[in-house]
Amino acid sequence: MGVDVDKAIAELKSKMDCLPGAENKLTMVVMSGDWDKQLAAMIIASGAAAMGMKVVMFFTFWGTAALRAPRKKVSGKTFLGRMFGVMLPKGRDRLPLSKMNMAGIGPAMFKSLMKKGGRAGMDQLWEVAAQMAVKVYICEMSMSLMGMKQEEMIDYPDLEVCGVATMLAHAKESAIQFFI
Repeated sequence: MGVDVDKAIAELKSKMDCLPGAENKLTMVVMSGDWDKQLAAMIIASGAAAMGMKVVMFFTFWGTAALRAPRKKVSGKTFLGRMFGVMLPKGRDRLPLSKMNMAGIGPAMFKSLMKKGGRAGMDQLWEVAAQMAVKVYICEMSMSLMGMKQEEMIDYPDLEVCGVATMLAHAKESAIQFFI
């Protein structure tokens, strides 16, 4: 008796579809508040979205500073919340480099090199991410610890505050997970 190969393949495929991580999806945790690491996260996210993947980004701890809108003012913060607000960069354009920051000159040099090379900058990558429906979550606990409020965050389609359980649920069903 021969084996029905088509039936065996169909059976294997149905079992694979039930496994965690089977979805064509990328879940990325962005913990770093360094400009170059945030840039890498946006390049990976936009590249994955361009390849047809669903993309979910979960910003936590120092990574949340990139989501603060530079011009938004928020009242009603605690003393510690105001102190974090002063100490943390306000927006992605004010993030330091992880190496060779050189008192803020490093990011400016990178931005200049990218522009000269015809590369998309951080703002353009965020625009592409929004157009390609990259989902952005902000960690509720990180925001609470650092005294941040949702009203001070950037305007981004469907930006949502959530807990770690939401990120883990997305990661469980994702084919790829990154931690930056």
